[in-house]
Amino acid sequence: MKIRTTILSAALCVMPLAAAAQMGNPAGMGVDTRMTKPGFPAPHQTNNQDRLFAQLAIAGGVAEVDFGKLAGEKAKADAVQRFAEMMVRDHSDANAKLKDLADAAKIPVPDQLDAEHSILRDRLQKLNGDDFDAAYVKSQIVDHQKTAQLLSWEISMGEDADMQRLAAALLPKVLDHLRMAQELNNVLTGAAIRLPPQEMAKKSGP
Repeated sequence: MKIRTTILSAALCVMPLAAAAQMGNPAGMGVDTRMTKPGFPAPHQTNNQDRLFAQLAIAGGVAEVDFGKLAGEKAKADAVQRFAEMMVRDHSDANAKLKDLADAAKIPVPDQLDAEHSILRDRLQKLNGDDFDAAYVKSQIVDHQKTAQLLSWEISMGEDADMQRLAAALLPKVLDHLRMAQELNNVLTGAAIRLPPQEMAKKSGP
């Protein structure tokens, strides 16, 4: 719980700074980086952080779409199926935008599951019913925590201004996905507080 709270808090702290941060951060740029003016890299100039970000972010996005489609077939709970459909839709869109930027910057990116996600998919494939739902949702919490960290890192350390802007635009949605996955996990594990109707009415009243 402490680790999850720390990750989320760090990502939230970056959000208000994203607009003020310099887009096209020269930190770590190569000596051959072209400039529009001193200290401002030309479009699609990348540093090591940009390249690693693009590769890791798309690897995670590919997994999100793949796992979402699997959950669409295997999930038992309607809420988990709806969440999975949203993952396929939102991450397909994010992957396409990021791939366009990676292609423009000539960064090779994966188009299939990496080794870590392949192992997880094999494990999910063997599960059914409640067991599948629980394992899938927990994996979504972990993956979205990692993605939030990755986006925050790109916003702070990237050199490609377009990638930084995309990371800043995606971070709120990823944090929203993380919140929904955590709430789903609470429901599936019975950790969510279920109040009787009269108590709910009191809570929602003035």
